[in-house]
Amino acid sequence: MTPLPKEGIAWPELKEQLQEAGKADVDWRGGRVPMFIHYAGDDVLDVAKQAYLMYFSENGLGLRAFGSLQRFESEVVEMGLGLLHGGELATGAMTTGGTESIFLAVKAARDQAVQRKPSMGKPQIVMAESAHPAFSKAAHFMGMESVRTPLRADFTADPDAIAAAITPDTVMVVGSVPAFPHGVVDPIPELGQLALEREVWLHVDACVGGYFAPFARQLGVQMPDWDFLVPGVVSISADLHKYGYTAKGASTLFFRDAASFAGMGWYFDKWPRGQYFTNTLVGTRAGGAIAAAWAVMRFLGEDGYRRITRRVLLTRARLQAGVARLGFGTFGDPRLSILSYGSAERDIAAIGAGMTRRGWTVGYVSNPDGLHHMLNLTHEPVVDAYLDDLAAAVAEAPSGGGERVVARY
Repeated sequence: MTPLPKEGIAWPELKEQLQEAGKADVDWRGGRVPMFIHYAGDDVLDVAKQAYLMYFSENGLGLRAFGSLQRFESEVVEMGLGLLHGGELATGAMTTGGTESIFLAVKAARDQAVQRKPSMGKPQIVMAESAHPAFSKAAHFMGMESVRTPLRADFTADPDAIAAAITPDTVMVVGSVPAFPHGVVDPIPELGQLALEREVWLHVDACVGGYFAPFARQLGVQMPDWDFLVPGVVSISADLHKYGYTAKGASTLFFRDAASFAGMGWYFDKWPRGQYFTNTLVGTRAGGAIAAAWAVMRFLGEDGYRRITRRVLLTRARLQAGVARLGFGTFGDPRLSILSYGSAERDIAAIGAGMTRRGWTVGYVSNPDGLHHMLNLTHEPVVDAYLDDLAAAVAEAPSGGGERVVARY
């Protein structure tokens, strides 16, 4: 147990302790981490840091006091809706991350459904097995049921399987852009049609792709419509701290109209302090994260996002071609920033262990076993080094399937 110091420690000594503590952390700047980091260059990182520090003490709970944060959040939402083809009625708010965005979308769908059908049974979410665990987490916390359906052969959600699983208690179906395990985009137009026919809420989880897919399409990447252009899409989650490249603690949740958005918030008036209302699950929010999101989006603009997106797409293509030369197959047809690959003839666990020994943090995917990458600019200069080490790890690993990999987030 670490006790609170009897006397305070001076900053120079604390700084040394902080630096020492981080020496064993993986070298994310050297491209050794396959996820968790979203880097777009030191200039972008500096803008995020400086903007965050300028609003370090301000609280996003107190927008009455901090009108600047209210302006920043409003403009961030408007910029995001512009990218996702939100109409005049579309609206939304910032959250602290993808999990909170998903929780609040689930809450809004549940509340709307219960209001419309007060006698319904246990509210249910239906989604492909590749949908993010946060949906099942939200269902668990809110006393709902989550039903996961098999994928199609191309690893995308199967609309027929989802349709078969819908019951009178289904309040939401989910599509992913892209689904995190394989980086493939679910058939949102088909899911949108299904949602309209069965009168259920369709949420698009674009926590990964929300600030990447629009620019990929501008660069010529072919993919079906997936945002508010698709009838039936009611809400979309999109993380700013992923491919928006903003400071961590920032996501967005968008709704097609104000009536749907109304379910995001929570109101309480039986309190001596007065009325209490938030659009978010949390109360206090870091003002720095809101300011940093606004600053980075303004700093990059569409041209900056396109420029970074092009480089990430080229990095994925280089890595994909390289692993193919080593005998690995890509899982599905990824069009964006995530790549998963594997081989039934290779011992993936042993290969992953070999890469770990060589200083790489390894991302795994299971069913089928494979390796997983969520790419950013830190990976651009190290693709060849990674492939060289991968070739060495393959050469020393036993042939044939080995132990099943344990795929951890």
